[in-house]
Amino acid sequence: MNVESVQLHGLLGEALDANRRGRLSQFITGPDSPAIAIFNPVHRDHNEEGDWYGEHAGKWLVAAAKAAARSGDAALQAKVVAVADHLLSVQDDDGYLGNYVASRRFMVPQPPKPESWNGEPALRTWDIWTHSYLLLGLVEVHRCFGHDRHLDAARRIADLCWQVFCEDGIDITSVGNHHGMSASVLLDPAVDLYTLTGETRYLQLAECVLAQADANPRLALLQRALAGADPSEIATGKAYQLCWNLVGLAKLHRATGNADYARALGLQWQAIRDHHISLGGGPFGGIGHRSREVFNPAFVFDPGAYVETCSILAWLQLNRELLAITADVRHAEEIERTAYNDLLGAQAPNGEDWCYYSFANGRRIHTNYWRCCKSSGAMALEELPAVAYTADARGVAVNLLGPGEAILRLADGNDVTLRQHTAYPFDGEIRIDVLPAAATRFRIRVRIPEWAEGAMLAIAAGAPTAVAAGRYADIEREWAPGDTVALSLPMPPRVHRRTYRNIQESRAPGGAPVRQQVLHYSHVAFTRGPLVYATGLVDGYKTSEVVRLPAADDQIRVETLPPTGDEPAATLRVHFDGRPAIDFLPYYGLNGRMDRSWRITWLGLAPGPTGADADDCGQV
Repeated sequence: MNVESVQLHGLLGEALDANRRGRLSQFITGPDSPAIAIFNPVHRDHNEEGDWYGEHAGKWLVAAAKAAARSGDAALQAKVVAVADHLLSVQDDDGYLGNYVASRRFMVPQPPKPESWNGEPALRTWDIWTHSYLLLGLVEVHRCFGHDRHLDAARRIADLCWQVFCEDGIDITSVGNHHGMSASVLLDPAVDLYTLTGETRYLQLAECVLAQADANPRLALLQRALAGADPSEIATGKAYQLCWNLVGLAKLHRATGNADYARALGLQWQAIRDHHISLGGGPFGGIGHRSREVFNPAFVFDPGAYVETCSILAWLQLNRELLAITADVRHAEEIERTAYNDLLGAQAPNGEDWCYYSFANGRRIHTNYWRCCKSSGAMALEELPAVAYTADARGVAVNLLGPGEAILRLADGNDVTLRQHTAYPFDGEIRIDVLPAAATRFRIRVRIPEWAEGAMLAIAAGAPTAVAAGRYADIEREWAPGDTVALSLPMPPRVHRRTYRNIQESRAPGGAPVRQQVLHYSHVAFTRGPLVYATGLVDGYKTSEVVRLPAADDQIRVETLPPTGDEPAATLRVHFDGRPAIDFLPYYGLNGRMDRSWRITWLGLAPGPTGADADDCGQV
């Protein structure tokens, strides 16, 4: 079975439509747009700056090609092809397609850089970074519209990279920042080209990139991952770049079957998921570091941590790859959580403006110049249709819940339409219409969210039966036109607690271990269904609040109030000891997603009367 087409409606569909009409149609309109003009020789041949602005071209090509092909937007398709053709016209004979002056290009050895979180103060080089996105963009244009010239241009870039790194011996980590992570992302498009063309030198290029990344002691990508290093301890711990490197490693595992790659990916994914993901599903960090974009140490939790929208893109892509490898429901769960919260929460309703950084507790700021995250957000949204439904030889998996439909092609050439009718994520009642051309047997796997304890499922006219949360409900049968799958997902409010706790460990003079808690801050937050909830400024002016609540979650009084006015979501009214109740609404849409508005997800929990915590250690 193959997925032929997907249309998402409801909340995700609105975001995709806004993205296509906004960022993808307005930021780049043709070869004369500033983000494309920087590749013209008149600019390129004098560009000593060496920064990352060239990435926008490749990101836009990826996202805009997908959007145009998905929607049938002929005007957008024409822009995509015109831009791709213009880039081909300025590509050098050796395959170079960057925006750097000749002396700064990745083919030229550069002097060693001083240690830095961000690449300063040495001249920075993002040349391979830009080419990596251009490779992905040109390949996506080829996939969507079938023109061989765009694939040929991508191959010429990869051939140049193969010559420089595999034959000439330049170390790829020497031409990138963050101890080489900004260049070793080439791993991703190199494997893409190998998968598409079957050309072995592109696989050799990918393996060469990984070997050089592993040989750099400050990066040691595979070694550290296999050793169970926390993501914050690999290179500079920059979330975006590390996750993108892991995307490439996942693709390389799919191409080679190497078990070490799979084990490294599993360890890193689990560490990121357990210690470095916000309640809304985005990689967060930046507390106590010079860089805002690196993972915190594993024990650090702060509601004011940064979620970079670029990191959301790479996290989605990593889960996309791992879902394809493992078919593990956890990866679909993470994609949906991220999509409905931190991703939508970073996009403005106009589809053009985006937050560079988002905060669980903090002010919403729309970036208003050439920052990376506006293009990354647009690209991340276009990942969603392809992962909403995935197919295998036995049938289809419904990974993302929400209104929409998919057209599936059976092995016999007949089509099946799956159509979801639901107000999800605001309501847990979902009906999936199964519409084959004629009665036929196949499997449908429906994801039951991990929070949906007590979920019930009914097939056709059958009685509802309980299904396990956090798993796929497997239904293999002969489906007739008009059959349905009815899913009922309870959506009670849920309480989430997080603690920032620091334990000092030492030894007494006699050698006995000594442990003492020196820091302890507890926080509480609330969700309903897949949605994280937040409030605005508390009492109209406070950017934080400390509250007293019962120790047991089931003793906390949370009312679920029905939607009012134009608001589609229920309100959660939380009652506290010693202060008035506070109303919470979904984080993604709070205050109409207005620039400069405040969102407060986590409330501080008051310490006990003695100051000691239940899990304290080393008390005097």
